[in-house]
Amino acid sequence: MSQTSKQIRKRLLVNGIVQGVGFRPYVYNLARSLNLTGTVSNTANGVNIEIQGSQAQLEAFGRRFEADAPPLSIITSISEEIIELGSETEFTIVHSSGDSAVSTLISPDVALCPDCQSELFDPDNRRYRYPFINCTNCGPRYTIIDNIPYDRPFTSMKHFPLCPACKSEYENPGDRRFHAQPNACPECGPLVWLCDSQNRPLPARDPIREAIRLLEQSNILAIKGLGGFHLAVDAKNQAAVARLRKAKGRDEKPFALMVRDLSTADKYVILNTAVRETLTSIQAPILLAQARPDNDLANNIAPGSDRLGIMLPYTPLHHLLLNEALDVLVMTSANFSEEPICIENEEALSRLSGMADYFLFHNRDIYLRSDDSVVTEMAGSIRPLRRSRGYAPRPVFLKQKGPSVLAVGGELKNTVAISKDEKVFLSQHIGDLENLEAYEFFQLTISHLKRIFEIEPELIVHDLHPEYLSTKWAREQSMPTLPVQHHYSHMASCMAENDLNEPVIGIILDGTGYGTDGTIWGGEILIGDLNGFQRKAYFDPMPLPGGEAAIKAPWRTGLSYLHHRYGRNLPDIPALAGRELSPIIEMIETNINSPLTSSCGRLFDAVASLSGGRQEIRYEAQAAIEFMQVAGNDLGQDFTHFNLIQMNDQHIISVSHIIEELVKRIKKQSSLPVLSQWFHHSLVKSFVDLTLLLREETKINKIVLSGGVFQNRLLFEGLEAALKKEKLEIYSHTQVPTNDGGLALGQVVVGQNYLRK
Repeated sequence: MSQTSKQIRKRLLVNGIVQGVGFRPYVYNLARSLNLTGTVSNTANGVNIEIQGSQAQLEAFGRRFEADAPPLSIITSISEEIIELGSETEFTIVHSSGDSAVSTLISPDVALCPDCQSELFDPDNRRYRYPFINCTNCGPRYTIIDNIPYDRPFTSMKHFPLCPACKSEYENPGDRRFHAQPNACPECGPLVWLCDSQNRPLPARDPIREAIRLLEQSNILAIKGLGGFHLAVDAKNQAAVARLRKAKGRDEKPFALMVRDLSTADKYVILNTAVRETLTSIQAPILLAQARPDNDLANNIAPGSDRLGIMLPYTPLHHLLLNEALDVLVMTSANFSEEPICIENEEALSRLSGMADYFLFHNRDIYLRSDDSVVTEMAGSIRPLRRSRGYAPRPVFLKQKGPSVLAVGGELKNTVAISKDEKVFLSQHIGDLENLEAYEFFQLTISHLKRIFEIEPELIVHDLHPEYLSTKWAREQSMPTLPVQHHYSHMASCMAENDLNEPVIGIILDGTGYGTDGTIWGGEILIGDLNGFQRKAYFDPMPLPGGEAAIKAPWRTGLSYLHHRYGRNLPDIPALAGRELSPIIEMIETNINSPLTSSCGRLFDAVASLSGGRQEIRYEAQAAIEFMQVAGNDLGQDFTHFNLIQMNDQHIISVSHIIEELVKRIKKQSSLPVLSQWFHHSLVKSFVDLTLLLREETKINKIVLSGGVFQNRLLFEGLEAALKKEKLEIYSHTQVPTNDGGLALGQVVVGQNYLRK
């Protein structure tokens, strides 16, 4: 036998997102096309391939293997070894095995693919207008999986035995639906139906067309989707939107929109290449984009905002709803205020019957709720604001392997994370841990992640704040715990996703975080690495009269900053006219319920309210958001440097001079847009100067930007550009949110480093 025809058998173990994405049929068809023999199977360790043929055949297989892989697959590692020859006469797919530790990854939920969309609207197709059409390239994944390996018996599709036609597709390696676990059709799969708020079924031959008619008649519908229920109304009907606001307890916070297609989106927001690609991506997130000024939307969709949150249909049900009379709907999470979204039919009836007029149900169970993801474009990159459906549980990959750590995040915008080797699995968005439902969802998510990835962590990492529910839960577990300061977690999170281990200067700006001195931090410059940090500079701590009350009424914060500069001899400015100031001043002077804060978020509130902006807020950061937007994305020419006060080896960023300069400009009747430009420009200039000073002191040239304040487009883009001009190396977030939704990643890497030591 010649050397070229000599038979060789290899075993390949392939890891990554390689289950539920058509990987086995791809391997099967590739191997058969090259006349190779062997087997392919799903295991808990990944996809196991045993392949046999000549050296030339195996080389051809190797050349094509990764290049032609299925579009949803992500190969993270391939181990290869030569093994003994087998006796097969053909290449086959064998049954899954789940008898070893899990190392494979699970695909996120994926938007409807073009092939399925074409079939959905083809009258000659047996799945015409079937709202659960899917294939190996699209459909539900993470939200329907209960265990691994990812096979139908371990998903919520186990309740729907395949009909002969679907079974034939499922078992045919040449079919697009081979081992598509959610595969179904009208004969054997899930169904939709309509009922009213009393759970009385509506007699409708086509429940979806009837749902469209009800939406046209100004009704609010609760619609069961992929990761939970949405509340939907006609986005052009102002009265319906107003009813929805009242029902949800959401006075002014913008609503998200779902539009028929890109051409419809183009009527409402400004699209560039990055925005178009993101909207049509398999993740199909909500994207915050610049609104077009003249449109036919209800004017109470996003009051006071120059941006719209817009997404395309990502399930067949959504495509059907938006394919006829309606081309744009409000699609908001089905919950009241900050409660988790509903996922079960009975739960929806119980919690939403006072909000929704009608319910569009289906009977495919959702095992794990998952809100829509939210992204935006800043400084030329798409950046997550909420990382959830479409992205979770795809991991963030670290530079090196480490011990398994569970991180439980913070209190607001909570996500949790668990690590294995070099992978950190971040959960979907859990939300604010301020009620029992959210806390139960938090616990369920932890147990689900541990189960499906079979990870038992060595350490639980939590925030330093002793009253966070996540902290309390961590301390109740029979496992070692590690508290990590909030802003250090922000810095470490940005370091982790940018593969940084060396010392950095971290500019960390947000609203609230418990400091090592017991005060509220939030305007910090830290210096450190994954072994620890120093607080090198921070805003002069100011009293916050009434604590949470001052956050909700920024004029109180503004008064505190004025009092710090002027005492009781307050300047006469319009923002204070007609207010009863004495009780607030008394609180400040007697230090009653007036915690100190260095928060940049609170500084924004103070300056915005004193300038004549928002005096009371209806949603988080509303004053700062509106203050940013009036600047028109322009820093202008005017600015004032913040003064620095040296104290030991720290720099205190004094706010007194800025407040004094603000008052001067207010008295000169500077407009709100001009004041906003001046303040943003002043922050940029001052942070650049301070960073250069710290670079001189420390010889560190790598700068990390993190924290919720960096969701401010004007500040972020202005500061990043100015720092780059000084030849500094700038690192920011593109994989996880810069807000508290990214904290858990930072907690994980700090915890891993702690265990290594």
